Amino acid sequence: MPTKAATLLAMHAGPGFVIPNAWDAGSARILEGLGFPVIATTSAGIAWSCGVPDGGALDLDTMLEHVGRIVAAVRVPVSADLEAGYGDTDDDVARTVARAVGLGAVGGNLEDAVDGGLFGIDEAVERVAAARAAAPQGTFVLNARTDTYFVGTSGDPFAETVERATRFLDAGADCVFVPGVVEQDAIRRLAVAIPGPLNVVAGLANTIDARTLFSLGVTRVSLGGSLARAALSTLERAARELLDSGTLDFLDGAIAFGDLQRRFAP
Repeated sequence: MPTKAATLLAMHAGPGFVIPNAWDAGSARILEGLGFPVIATTSAGIAWSCGVPDGGALDLDTMLEHVGRIVAAVRVPVSADLEAGYGDTDDDVARTVARAVGLGAVGGNLEDAVDGGLFGIDEAVERVAAARAAAPQGTFVLNARTDTYFVGTSGDPFAETVERATRFLDAGADCVFVPGVVEQDAIRRLAVAIPGPLNVVAGLANTIDARTLFSLGVTRVSLGGSLARAALSTLERAARELLDSGTLDFLDGAIAFGDLQRRFAP
């Protein structure tokens, strides 16, 4: 566990890396097999795989059950999407993080918004501190997410993002995640102003490629539910073809049965 956490943490000191998001054990095995050295989970992808929308529709026990399957399926470090911590209090956040650690996750995201609204900054900082206390530095890579751009704020989103990011880092976060920021200049300015590694999601509200994001100063590029969306889109197109014409053109380029069997072999 400490070795995996150290591996994930060390990547935040490098030139930049992509951390893809798996939604089940099979997608995690595919990503590991392709050579990704670390994997994250996606609450959206896991929720969709259960037939419900993202955003808290799944209870903590169900979400952690899926996280545990992903962790158990691969050898690489796994960072878990823990949404807003699954609870109203700091103690709830701490228990959620401790349970994720118990499953073998060596990192996790913690959001500062719930039900479409931001926590007050002091409350958000306290929740980050509680997460840090539950998983000491070096054993768990804490990725503190601020939704100032994603949810919105009544003030200047740039200034509030920098303030929240700085205080989250002071409270023990190892990285700051800012989804929803799409303008290259804003990303560049955030990377300069935030005194720690910056995580930006690609494919959610922007289509900026990873190399460009690295050149803007981003350290960690995640995909959120984008890979799951791509997979489900392929399924829908295939099913539409079957329904409309009964043809099998959707199988062109599909991985052969035997190849998949080999990829999932122990």
